[in-house]
Amino acid sequence: MPKISVEMPQELLDDLDEHVGDDGKFVNRSDAIRASVRKTLDVLDEIDARHGRLDEEE
Repeated sequence: MPKISVEMPQELLDDLDEHVGDDGKFVNRSDAIRASVRKTLDVLDEIDARHGRLDEEE
């Protein structure tokens, strides 16, 4: 799996960390970020589909 590097404001990272760990929804930051990216892409696909911007093959 490729690795990437992302810069983000400390406030956003702090908010992310509230959802990571034994008491959180995600095992680690990478898991949380992957889930967030997937969800964002799904939402964008839904918006594109409503506006007829998706190819029929997808």
